[in-house]
Amino acid sequence: MSTNNHKNIATFMHLGAFSKYFIPFGNYIVPILLWTTNKDKSEFIDHNGKEAINFQLSILLYTVVLAMFSFPFFIFNVLGDASISDLFHFHDISFNFSDAGGFRTLIGASFIGIIALIGFFLEIIFTITAALKANKGETYRYPLSIRFIK
Repeated sequence: MSTNNHKNIATFMHLGAFSKYFIPFGNYIVPILLWTTNKDKSEFIDHNGKEAINFQLSILLYTVVLAMFSFPFFIFNVLGDASISDLFHFHDISFNFSDAGGFRTLIGASFIGIIALIGFFLEIIFTITAALKANKGETYRYPLSIRFIK
């Protein structure tokens, strides 16, 4: 059975993810600090700490993959219609940051932007749900979370 203190610690481990808006890398630092200093107190705290950290690491991985997919659209937008030969021989390349870059870039960037926006809202919803469950003394498994720490 979880005590109120254990429930509060678990809740703050999940809510610690929001510290990234005030402290760089706070979404990793706060849950890791709370988890490492309190994981031996109860299995409930240990479980919630692992869940919070795994979810934040999963979000990081998903963000890196999304950034990798968005990079070509950025390059197409900057270089426009430059060919591979132009890139290697520097023939008449102009870097243009104000041109729209074409329809393919607009569609691709919009699609990636929509995925990022949906991910942003899901992260908030999942984190708040986990914090509320922890506050009630219930366990929660984040959807779409990779189990880096078992």
